Amino acid sequence: MILRTRSGAVPSYGYPGGVTFPVVGMVGGGQLARMTHEAGIPLGIKFKLLSDTPQDSAAQVVSDVVIGDYRDLETLRAFAQGCDVITFDHEHVPTEHLRALEADGIPVRPGPDALVHAQDKGVMRAKLDAIGVPCPRHRIVEDPADVERFAAEGDGFPVVLKTVRGGYDGKGVWIVRSAEEASEPFRAGVPVLAEEKVAFVRELAANVVRSPHGQAVSYPVVESIQVDGVCDTVIAPAPGLSAELSAQAQQLALKVAKELGVVGHLAVELFETADGRILVNELAMRPHNSGHWTQDGAVTSQFANHVRAVLDLPLGDPRPRARWTVMANVLGGDYPDMYSAYLHCMARDPGLKIHMYGKDVKPGRKVGHVNTYGDDLADVRERASHAAGYLRGTITE
Repeated sequence: MILRTRSGAVPSYGYPGGVTFPVVGMVGGGQLARMTHEAGIPLGIKFKLLSDTPQDSAAQVVSDVVIGDYRDLETLRAFAQGCDVITFDHEHVPTEHLRALEADGIPVRPGPDALVHAQDKGVMRAKLDAIGVPCPRHRIVEDPADVERFAAEGDGFPVVLKTVRGGYDGKGVWIVRSAEEASEPFRAGVPVLAEEKVAFVRELAANVVRSPHGQAVSYPVVESIQVDGVCDTVIAPAPGLSAELSAQAQQLALKVAKELGVVGHLAVELFETADGRILVNELAMRPHNSGHWTQDGAVTSQFANHVRAVLDLPLGDPRPRARWTVMANVLGGDYPDMYSAYLHCMARDPGLKIHMYGKDVKPGRKVGHVNTYGDDLADVRERASHAAGYLRGTITE
């Protein structure tokens, strides 16, 4: 059946021959856009990409690429022409620009009223407080002397300082042990959020996806292991997590998605405390590193469900395919020729899944990830760790 408008004309979405599949406009050309595009291919979904450079990860594989600055409103407006919905692989598009696109009649998912909670940590904390979501003790601080007062109001130093906008992967975050150490965050010229330094036993993440009509699905809660402020390994599901705490984390994430009006994927990063509580650390409203395991370990990946959600299609099954799945990030090192390592990795582990981002290899840069799965957690972890290390060059046998 060919769909037609009320006037009888066949609508065009950029496909030849009057095919009526929608066009998803993706702002941001990183690896998240690349993998979201990949998830849309089996569905026949066309992607249009706004990328900083032609060399960006997604720009290498998407056919319709616009090179431009997402911070420029007119560039965004021109890009949005011909798109049926706009979504993102990062949260940095100015909120006022997104409101302007909505005023132009362009669906933006997640919308600016939701996305601002991932853009501004101060706004996020205020909203989570208002809806009764547990968080670390926090408040906006004015200067180093105010940081000292904040510390004195609790258990003293150290405290965590965060710029309210622009931070990720450990950037824009400081652990300070005195007022004298607290001056640097204020140099950015944006408000600074102070938080208690939580004595957590591990970090967890609850990933959920929500559609415009309110359908939502929740993935198993995972353990996220950080090294130097960057995600190193994700274990799905989180080992040893009680059924009660797992359900609490999933319900909390679903509540946040509903109360904030999120459309698409939401990652809720959590602290698990020694006394059995969970506290919200961060929010991300896009596919997230803690959900990369779903590409090979879940019936429907986070990327496929994000595409479904922004198009308001029924969401897919989030259940795991295997008892355990482990994702290990591949960071750049002093060994740039990663392709030559495939022979060893694939021969050693035929079940290994390698996902590379098309990035130049630089020390410490995320250039890919690997997924392993199976019934023996120790074996699955060793396989993932070995493959990531061999690709990086830190393991040579």
